[in-house]
Amino acid sequence: MVEPADITAKGGTLDLQAERVVEILTFLRDAPELLFDFAMDLTGVDYLGEEPRFEVVYHLYSLEKKHRVRIKVRLHEADPVIDTAVSVWPGIDWYEREAWDMYGIVFRGHPNLKRILLYEGFVGHPLRKDYPKAKRQPTIGPEE
Repeated sequence: MVEPADITAKGGTLDLQAERVVEILTFLRDAPELLFDFAMDLTGVDYLGEEPRFEVVYHLYSLEKKHRVRIKVRLHEADPVIDTAVSVWPGIDWYEREAWDMYGIVFRGHPNLKRILLYEGFVGHPLRKDYPKAKRQPTIGPEE
């Protein structure tokens, strides 16, 4: 059960613990006074040099109530894993794949966690702040 003490609010932003993110996202979607039924966006952030290093940011909107909230969840560099929210909002699938592709954040339980912007043979995650900007990747030709 979600309790108010589980959520820390700062000016329209909620900071959550990764362990209960799906439970709390489901509560935010289903609570009659909230009804955050639209996941507008999900992205990653890399705070290189800080620990936890990574952050997953959700932007939610209620179509009926006309209000929005930002959800932030910090993840450690050694284990950047969070449960998928596809069971809460099926359309968040693509956003999670993009965060995996660009930052290497793993969404546990995702039905199809594979690259979405880059090709499968690409090595690394280019939006990480320690990704070498001069790194060369192998070129690929058309698939046969």
